[in-house]
Amino acid sequence: MFAESPLLFSHSLLAALGTRMFLHYENRIPSDSRVLVISNHRSFMDAPLLMAALGRPVRFACHHYMKQVPVLREVVTQLGAFPLEAPAQRHQQFFKQATELLRIGEWVGIFPEGAGPMVQHTPPDRLKEFQRGFAHLALRAQVENLAVLPVAIACSEEVVLPAIPVRVLSLFDPSEPMFKKEGFHPVVVYKRVNVLVGRPHWISSSDRLAYGGKQAKAVVENMLSSTSAEIAGLLRQGCY
Repeated sequence: MFAESPLLFSHSLLAALGTRMFLHYENRIPSDSRVLVISNHRSFMDAPLLMAALGRPVRFACHHYMKQVPVLREVVTQLGAFPLEAPAQRHQQFFKQATELLRIGEWVGIFPEGAGPMVQHTPPDRLKEFQRGFAHLALRAQVENLAVLPVAIACSEEVVLPAIPVRVLSLFDPSEPMFKKEGFHPVVVYKRVNVLVGRPHWISSSDRLAYGGKQAKAVVENMLSSTSAEIAGLLRQGCY
């Protein structure tokens, strides 16, 4: 049931919202490997959009507050997402859950910008700084035939609606600094959007060897910068 339900829900949501999606570089999607999908993040639509584009369920990590907020909680459940734990247990549980999902053959999705671009509206072609967690996961997970797949969501037509005051979200996650700011949490609805698939990077034994030695910091930074640069380049193509 799970194998079909999130994908069906994704297609139904895009159809209900009248979203026109255009997929580019489909030939870069790995056909027979474990995959860690990395993408930019501005809308609640990003996870279902990526599933519809890639043609399969993807288990996305999402912010802790999403499993606390009514409606959002039901959406992430339907999508098969796994919300991150409260800050004290977040990193340990993230690596454990994501590694196990990859090991059993599930695709895992991560938005390394975090929830910032969702909470504070940003232009479609702009990336915020990537967090390093996905690179550590890719290099640390003892999973064979693992590819890191950068994907850009480049929206050319959208509607932005105010939803709820950002400070209200602090009721669900008091530890999050961005929820202490003024303003409204925007709801970005894509009307016309390009999904551009980047070049996959397969994790090699030499990558893991370097990560386990003195070059650990360098190999993480290299994956971070190359993935971010790939998505930024795709955004420039897709937004204009």
